[in-house]
Amino acid sequence: MTLQADTAQEAAAQDGKTRAKGVAIIGAGERGIYYVGTRMAETAEETGFRIVTVFDRIQDRTEQAVQHLDEVYRSAGIDFTVQAAGSLDQAVTHPDVDLVIVTTHTHAHVKPVEAAAKAGKLVYLDKPISVTLEDAEEIARIEKDAARPFMMGFTRRYERPWIAVVDRARTPAIGSPRMILLRSVIPYTRYLQLWHRTNSLSGGAINDKGSHHFDVFNWIARSKPVSVNAIGGRSSIFTPDPNAPERCAECDRECPYRRHETLIDKAEGVGRVPNASWLSARDPQDRNDNCVYLPGSDIDDHAIISVQYENGIKACLFFTIFGPYSEDQETLEIVGENGRLRMERHSGAIDVVSQHGEHREVIDASAEDSGSSHFGADLELVRRMRRYCDGEMPPVGISDGVASLRIVNAAHLSLRNHGRAVNPQTMEFL
Repeated sequence: MTLQADTAQEAAAQDGKTRAKGVAIIGAGERGIYYVGTRMAETAEETGFRIVTVFDRIQDRTEQAVQHLDEVYRSAGIDFTVQAAGSLDQAVTHPDVDLVIVTTHTHAHVKPVEAAAKAGKLVYLDKPISVTLEDAEEIARIEKDAARPFMMGFTRRYERPWIAVVDRARTPAIGSPRMILLRSVIPYTRYLQLWHRTNSLSGGAINDKGSHHFDVFNWIARSKPVSVNAIGGRSSIFTPDPNAPERCAECDRECPYRRHETLIDKAEGVGRVPNASWLSARDPQDRNDNCVYLPGSDIDDHAIISVQYENGIKACLFFTIFGPYSEDQETLEIVGENGRLRMERHSGAIDVVSQHGEHREVIDASAEDSGSSHFGADLELVRRMRRYCDGEMPPVGISDGVASLRIVNAAHLSLRNHGRAVNPQTMEFL
């Protein structure tokens, strides 16, 4: 059934229910298909989203992604068939497409964003915005020329505990924020096993994961960052081993980092390979189980990064992709002149100390659907996408992506120069 026919039938039968909106997904990886795309298909009755077409530069990955989405639509009781596009232009210019979702490798964001904007489509761009500031500024120019806002996918902006803690950060009980501490100890060794393993494609873990964190800092601070210091780098834990098998599928060693078998992979629903094209791929950037000891990776695996803002707020990120799996793997603490907030992402609990310590309470800010991907944020993201399609301004956009990348790149520069302070606006040492 085509979207046009489907839309006509729904318009006649749904009696005012949500009308269908067509979507193209560019980049058939985990994020585009098995998180965002799957949530779209699952909620299609509510949101009206129909994924018209999918394009990936690897054709069999595209076809297997389409089969997966077709199955999700069937499970949701919706008669709809997704198409595998043969090219980027074919996908974005399809007449039934209203919204283009860009989830390619980070270094390759400009071309699909430009193609989608040229075709007159709405654009959702997943984080990080890019690897280089030149590309980020080009995307900002494309948005300006399109004269319509693009939407970005910093998931914490759609995740209930983060929204709740930021909303409370400037209440009289807490006072104006003065200090921020974000602790991220998540054993994401997958950054060494996926395409993120090289800075040229991803900007490394500090870009892919840290871009979220720096967006949170900017969200809270409401000010311009003026100084960034960073120490860290690559630990000896993942020293390259030229004798190790290239990938987990070819390895019989005892290893706590085996892809799809770690505690965090199982907890996040990736305890299996969702797309067989990752098993047949030979290029390290196209498979998802590279050995963590495979030579050739140049990304950092830990850092302590401090950011100072024009309004006096100081923020610190304590970050590592090694360490144990635990239920307090990501926490956010905000200290004001009257009190402090401490949020634990896993549980959604916010510990509030106010009135200079005279009052304390614990708030449960978890979402009912927190068991879904990204603690329910992807479901909220899809719902906000629908509102974006209907004309609402997105909660986070391209300017936020550029601002986050400025801190990322300043942190990288500081790391390479023994922690020297860098101005993220000029990329010059202070």
